[in-house]
Amino acid sequence: MKSRLSQKAGAAVRKLRLAKGWTLAQLAERSTIPLSTLSKVELGQTSLGYDKLMRICKALEIDLERLVDAEAEAVSKAQAGDASSASGRRSVIRAQDGALLDAPIGRLRAAAHDLLGKPFTPVIAEVRARSIEDCGGYVRREGEAYALVLDGAMVMHSELYAPLRLVRGDAVYFDAGMAHAFLADGAEPCRALIVLSGDHRQ
Repeated sequence: MKSRLSQKAGAAVRKLRLAKGWTLAQLAERSTIPLSTLSKVELGQTSLGYDKLMRICKALEIDLERLVDAEAEAVSKAQAGDASSASGRRSVIRAQDGALLDAPIGRLRAAAHDLLGKPFTPVIAEVRARSIEDCGGYVRREGEAYALVLDGAMVMHSELYAPLRLVRGDAVYFDAGMAHAFLADGAEPCRALIVLSGDHRQ
């Protein structure tokens, strides 16, 4: 029996987690493994040692053999490019479609709101906040994120980097667990596409 799963085991862990209807945070709580570590595992950025493997198995109520088998199946499908694993689902988003949410940062429009268990959530944000206080302070989210400015300009503030000004066409890919905030910059309205890891339905 292998004592470590490969970096491709994240697909197996994610599949078993979603089968239980759990969020990444719920698995982190049940396994006592940091959410950031689990996120990296599911994204294929790290592997797991025996201790953490057993904690995940206990949380998922499975034995190690089943987790290893799930990993082998995921790796096999990835190598074969198994088309049978495609779900064929889709969600068409027309202009002005999407679930609207007024947030401190501004108005958000979440796309593909009808799909459950998405690996990522695209959001169109009308960034209106002009100060950290306006947007309710810094936020953290599990996983990673990508922000692309569609119109206008905005400034990304974070706990680890100097303020980053982004104009139309500029983008940033970042660890969403790092405290961050987006502020509008300039006289023109700012619109941005923000892609978040996971299924954000609220």
